[in-house]
Amino acid sequence: MMEAREMGVKYSIVIPAYNSEKTIGELVNKIEELFKNEVDFKDETHEIILINDASVDSTSKECRELAGKNDNIIFLDLSKNFGQHNAILAGFHYVSGEYIITMDDDLQNPPGEILKLLNKVNQGYDVVYGKYAQKKHSTARNWGSLINDKMAQIMIKKPKEIYFSSFRIIKRYVIDEIIKYDAPFCYIDGLILRVTRNICMVEVVHSERKIGESNYNLFSLLKLWMNGFTSFSILPLRIATYSGFVFSFIGFIFILFLLIMKFVTNVQLGWTSIMVAIVFFCGIQLISIGLLGEYIGRIFMSINKSPQYIVKEVVKNKSIKLK
Repeated sequence: MMEAREMGVKYSIVIPAYNSEKTIGELVNKIEELFKNEVDFKDETHEIILINDASVDSTSKECRELAGKNDNIIFLDLSKNFGQHNAILAGFHYVSGEYIITMDDDLQNPPGEILKLLNKVNQGYDVVYGKYAQKKHSTARNWGSLINDKMAQIMIKKPKEIYFSSFRIIKRYVIDEIIKYDAPFCYIDGLILRVTRNICMVEVVHSERKIGESNYNLFSLLKLWMNGFTSFSILPLRIATYSGFVFSFIGFIFILFLLIMKFVTNVQLGWTSIMVAIVFFCGIQLISIGLLGEYIGRIFMSINKSPQYIVKEVVKNKSIKLK
């Protein structure tokens, strides 16, 4: 892996891009305007890291052209689709700033809101998340996010008052710890919680999506949920173990009940009740075995060094092809 680092950069903006040919240019222009015109940023250096996660449109071409024109832009072209969190992690390996900002490529995070994150992190926090005053996502996306939020509280002990979003600002030392993680299943928020609990959030504007549709659906959010909690928590395995004890006890009570019904009351039990019991307990067993298999599979993938991401090309003014 080749890393591009420059000394003296204050802010790094990391933007994973997927099928955003119609929005990425406008987003970059708005960020540049912010750093050019905003008093708080006028004398500060910045860089923008664009990561193309194997888009099927012309996103790669757009990003390459932007990097060729602008000295502040580094463009990473990934060899295949690794997912948003892995793409962000790829960007983290190339950042040079003291403060790292992550944001989406769809213009729903107005660049001007970065100031709110910065003002809050300057109060002494390590990480600040943007909480959307009014979310403009689809209903399915909102339901998936709600499930993800509740499960994060249970599985990885996320503080109840913190809302995870992709719009965040992170101090450099946290990033330096995050990039030490080398397993293939990446969950940025889980990695942040492994480093620090000095986290807060600030309310920000969430704009309406004007172009295209979200690349996240309920299935992809559930996949992200599995990535996060099987990589950063063993609680599911403990739940399976506790469930085994509980249902074994219930099964024992049920056996006693059947014996009493047969020998004391002489009542003949029906086929339905027996089949219900068999199907129920077999279902619990299959879920537990499947969960165990998921953990073992992830261990296998990690031992075999499955890549987190593969950067096939880095562009900064001119193309640098990697072997």
